Amino acid sequence: MSDSDSVPRAEAGEEAEAPVELAYDPAAPAPLNVARTPTGNADVDAQLERLADADHLAADGHLEVYEDVHRGLRDALTALDARPGPPAPPSPHGNRS
Repeated sequence: MSDSDSVPRAEAGEEAEAPVELAYDPAAPAPLNVARTPTGNADVDAQLERLADADHLAADGHLEVYEDVHRGLRDALTALDARPGPPAPPSPHGNRS
């Protein structure tokens, strides 16, 4: 088999197409695909869903999402503390002077 029988060469003046190589970029966004199980608390579940936004950002953008989620979870916990709970049980000793 001769060189002329193998791969066709470009005609004079034509450029042969170079193979397209996909560049690997380790800093490119890559979904982590971490499962997020709903908690039943709408405020907490909204913050867990917000974590998915980090999947579409480069690593240097994750911090903003994580800080936002942390703030939201802290606010949800604070709101739980602010809710009135059941009244305290009466003291078994009554009022002593």
